[in-house]
Amino acid sequence: MKVLSSTLHGVLLLEPRVFGDDRGFFLESYNRRKFSELGIHEQFVQDNHSFSIRNTLRGLHYQVGQAQGKLVRAIVGSILDVAVDLRRHSATFGKSETFLLSDENKRMLWIPAGFGHGFRVVSETAHVTYKTTGFYSLPDERTIAWDDPDLKIDWQLDGPPILSQKDKLGLPLRDAEVFE
Repeated sequence: MKVLSSTLHGVLLLEPRVFGDDRGFFLESYNRRKFSELGIHEQFVQDNHSFSIRNTLRGLHYQVGQAQGKLVRAIVGSILDVAVDLRRHSATFGKSETFLLSDENKRMLWIPAGFGHGFRVVSETAHVTYKTTGFYSLPDERTIAWDDPDLKIDWQLDGPPILSQKDKLGLPLRDAEVFE
């Protein structure tokens, strides 16, 4: 597993070893021992899978109380994945970074608890899976406005985003509950 650079403390862009031949390929998407060697010691408790069409924008989501770390990958298609540091005492608080995850590059993104997360579908469709370190909790769920001008996220849109009602009602970071 190769770790690629990230400007956000704790966020890791991971590139697994891919073994391919004329039949296809094989890769290890998770190995507890190898992840521990990379400093990821959290235990995963839930796997999620979403399917979305081009320009669907999901996020920026996070949970307070029952915060979640996430290991994200696009298994079909490509997404622009975004992590936002919501840890008030972090040197990168309020900063974000975008990453291209796709079935072609097979990269994964580790986003520790304390970050907001979202993605936009770049391809015609995308299947995205992610493992979480905490169970989903509706009362703890929060949403930051995807278009908060203070965050300056370049979603590389090629048309208006397709949003859920929840994502249309996201709060600006300055009004949101964050991690102390």
